[in-house]
Amino acid sequence: MAARPGRQQLPGPRLTRIAILGAGSVGCLIGGCWQVAGLPVSFVGRQRIADDIARHGLTISDYSGWQKHLTDIDYRTGPDALADADIIALTVKSAATAEAARTIAEHGRKGALVISFQNGISNVDVLQRELMGRFLVVRGMVPFNCAYLGEGRFHKGVAGAPLYAEDRAETRVLAERIGGGPAELRLSDNMLGIAWGKLLINLNNAVNALSGRPLLAEISERDYRRVFAAAMREGLVMLGRAGIQPAKVGDVGPRLMPMVIDSPDWLFNRLFIKRWKIDAKARSSMSDDLAQGRTTEVDYINGELVALADRLGIEAPINRKIVELIREAEGGAPPLAPAALRREVLGR
Repeated sequence: MAARPGRQQLPGPRLTRIAILGAGSVGCLIGGCWQVAGLPVSFVGRQRIADDIARHGLTISDYSGWQKHLTDIDYRTGPDALADADIIALTVKSAATAEAARTIAEHGRKGALVISFQNGISNVDVLQRELMGRFLVVRGMVPFNCAYLGEGRFHKGVAGAPLYAEDRAETRVLAERIGGGPAELRLSDNMLGIAWGKLLINLNNAVNALSGRPLLAEISERDYRRVFAAAMREGLVMLGRAGIQPAKVGDVGPRLMPMVIDSPDWLFNRLFIKRWKIDAKARSSMSDDLAQGRTTEVDYINGELVALADRLGIEAPINRKIVELIREAEGGAPPLAPAALRREVLGR
């Protein structure tokens, strides 16, 4: 296949081994699904999860009742698995991207394909800067929620589109090998637009974290949804000013989504929420971070819009306030009830 103009060409991945770097909730679910599909997968992550999987095996499941239990799992806590990896799926938190890139540069095989399955917009730029052309870096996107339930169990708690990655010859081979299933890989030539579309949806992560409730309980309350919708509307204004076109991610496009989110409870809970098939186990990764005392990714979600507003010389009071509230929550502030969060963010 002819090379695309202006795109870096490196020795292509042989697609004989995959390493999941940062194998937490998302990474274990993706890697587990790909192993079920017959791909050879190594997982690289924390000792706590390595110990858990060593005791219980790896169980992956989704909202539909589908479940698989795997016992032959290559889970490591050191970077040696990267040396044999033809594809590195990166699922570390955004704040750890530069460190992960340096680990890849030191231990990875030159020319390996690195797919960033991370929240936010700027991770690919960080990877490309740190890896200095020695690896093939492409943008990916995870459109669904994943929860770690303990005892080696990782659960996809909402209906959602397949994984996305940039359409390249290398990713086409990977997508074909994966086939269908919960971690199916869909390819796109507009990954930056998709990343912005996903970021707008991810604005609910902070709302969910501030609520202290499971995702279904939070999204069922209109006052929480009003905050989410207002953050999204503000983001759309800024993207428009910047000439950025967010792509449609899921059933509803970004321009229509705030109206859907802000609809009355009787309509939203009877119609829209049923289509999204959110189960009681689902929660946002930001909520998990607060529960475990970790720094959240708010700077890479709502904070991306605040930074864009600063570059444009305009205000982003809603998203800026949400960032401030998450900072307070990281410091131990208690969850906010629906009306309390609405008043804090919207002033009414």
